[in-house]
Amino acid sequence: MNTEKNSYIFIYSTIMVLVIAAALTVVALQLKPAQENNVRIEKMQNILQSVNISSTPKDAELIYKEKITETFVINNTGVLVENKSAFDINLADELKKEKAEERLFPVFVCTPNKNDSIKYFIVQLRGKGLWGPIWGYMSFNTDLNTVYGCMFDHKGETPGLGAEINTAVFQTQFKGKTIFDENNKFTSIATVKGGAKDNDTHGVDAISGGTITSKGLEQMLYDCLKNYESYFSKNKK
Repeated sequence: MNTEKNSYIFIYSTIMVLVIAAALTVVALQLKPAQENNVRIEKMQNILQSVNISSTPKDAELIYKEKITETFVINNTGVLVENKSAFDINLADELKKEKAEERLFPVFVCTPNKNDSIKYFIVQLRGKGLWGPIWGYMSFNTDLNTVYGCMFDHKGETPGLGAEINTAVFQTQFKGKTIFDENNKFTSIATVKGGAKDNDTHGVDAISGGTITSKGLEQMLYDCLKNYESYFSKNKK
């Protein structure tokens, strides 16, 4: 075959593209189980972090199975939905459903010490920041009103500004805040530009220079926690 002909170059290029594509496909298929497992482990770590329990990729699954003693799924009216796995719920997909009554929401119950009766209820969050999605988990005391802990993360917020939502300094502000007022009316938690007052049980300091991300997080809290309002109201202690 004349290697100087255009036909040769075309055939050679086509074969190389097919070979490389096949190789990449094989590699992707081989890596997929590991990638899915990494996502699963990271989710366990995030849930544990919301109740202030540290874990590593190596011990997260063991700690999760020990500390998360119950999981269940509810609908937007607070009714338990049978035969659904809370861990497998993809909140991003649920929030895309047009009919609110079809959306499902996971709840995770943490018992830090088996010898204690103390439990924390963990709910999932999903919203929009300045540059992309933001997400997290928030845990509550048994009164289903007072925040015990939380974790937030993001896909592409600005480093040093909106990206600060995933720092301990920002997240620890939420501990002790409440989402219902003294009349049991749902209020959620606001991010206050310029700083929340010391006695504000429904507000935290917004991120300086990260106003849009702060407001996106505030909206995420309101929208997602609102989905749990009926369940919280029915089961508050």
